[in-house]
Amino acid sequence: MTPAAQTPSPALVAPSPSRPAVQLTPGTALALVGGGTAVVLVVGAVLVSMLLAVTVTATAVAVCAVVVRSLLTRR
Repeated sequence: MTPAAQTPSPALVAPSPSRPAVQLTPGTALALVGGGTAVVLVVGAVLVSMLLAVTVTATAVAVCAVVVRSLLTRR
């Protein structure tokens, strides 16, 4: 008889050192809230300006279409 193959015992895994917790001071929290608010305001302003640009362009195209139509119907 052959001796049974012995399975190696699992190696003890050392627990990884825990990462230090992030200290959130009131000043840091206030800075994060202020920065987030500024980002939201800037993105909102950009989106509103893009919407305004689309509106102005659509109005200009509509006016041009009305003018061209009136010029063509007079002939």
